[in-house]
Amino acid sequence: MITDQASALHLSPVVSAMTESATLKMAQRCREMRAAGHDIVDLSLGEPDQDPPAFAIEAAQAAIAAGKWNKYPPVMGFPDVRAAIAAKFKRDNGLDYTPEQVMVSTGAKQAIMNVILALVGPGDEVVIPAPFWVSYAEQVRFTGASPVLVHSTLEEDYKPPVARIAAAITPRTRLLIFSSPANPSGSVLSQAELEELAAVVLRHPGLMVISDEIYEHIVFQGAHRSIGAIPGMLDRTVTVNGISKAFALTGWRIGYIGGPKWVVQAANKVQGQFTSGANGIAQRVAKACVEADPALMQGLAHVYRRRRDLVLEGLKAVPGWRCNKPEGAFYVLPDVAASFTDRIRNSADLSMYLLEQAGVSLVEGDSFGAPHTVRISYATSDALLSEAVQRIAKAITALHAN
Repeated sequence: MITDQASALHLSPVVSAMTESATLKMAQRCREMRAAGHDIVDLSLGEPDQDPPAFAIEAAQAAIAAGKWNKYPPVMGFPDVRAAIAAKFKRDNGLDYTPEQVMVSTGAKQAIMNVILALVGPGDEVVIPAPFWVSYAEQVRFTGASPVLVHSTLEEDYKPPVARIAAAITPRTRLLIFSSPANPSGSVLSQAELEELAAVVLRHPGLMVISDEIYEHIVFQGAHRSIGAIPGMLDRTVTVNGISKAFALTGWRIGYIGGPKWVVQAANKVQGQFTSGANGIAQRVAKACVEADPALMQGLAHVYRRRRDLVLEGLKAVPGWRCNKPEGAFYVLPDVAASFTDRIRNSADLSMYLLEQAGVSLVEGDSFGAPHTVRISYATSDALLSEAVQRIAKAITALHAN
């Protein structure tokens, strides 16, 4: 009887078809090996190693001491927090949103999921330039829509030509999702590239854009640009951001969107049925972050640029690996196909080999839509980065020798 009952129980088809986040899976494996006593350098997670700024900690302490932020918060976020975010969008991005066009969520990941659920469903298509952040495609599949991947090469700086993106748009396309600066490649779209992409979008009246700008403060040359600031694009773009990367507050889980009011209202409906409002104390911290002088973030890009250069120089000693030169974020995405063998057949095998033989955790590229690559996060100290690239070079040299 127990056997019969157990055989009748099963997971939903949606979850059964869903893949586990490659970044979180590798991070968990890294934690397990460390707990077992292994010396592991973790370059798998995109998590800043710096401490949060003092004003963020002070805002949290003040919010706790005030004793007035312990009740259920509004689903969309506190009005003064949304007003502060709207002002930040205007000041930093040239995006003229009202507070009613802003919503706060439990992290940028939830913010993106809310918008996808609000805009697409079964039979729809969503164009995603590849490589892409691991969750985009799975979030699209969750709705019953189909992700349409537009691939690129290292020689193209992992940025598909706009003509290739345009060719992927069909009458069923409802959404285009991209990040700039990009996770996992560190590539940055120029103003000219954004304008060319906007021209394509504006030729399709039923097409919306999700612009993931969580790495806006980590740009190594020039200023960050928002596609929503291009004439005609404000009403066609949902801009996503948060406090995790620039302010080293990944655990506080605050993301936010700005977009057309009808989209934000729909996303609010979705969030109201899933999680309700984001943590009240964390929202007070977010307000302090978006109100901070952007000049305070200028040093951040210098730190990550130095680390990028350190990693790229070290990877020159790795036989056969080829790299682009990231212009933002804190990732490098080397092409590692030269290391594939009869035993190491793909990037997942290679990542596991490096974890077990070199004690370095990376993320395989297949989940990013870049199967011949691995993603390296340089959001850690110079000393650990130097140690990691030396270990990688030694392990890959040994692999090639055998």
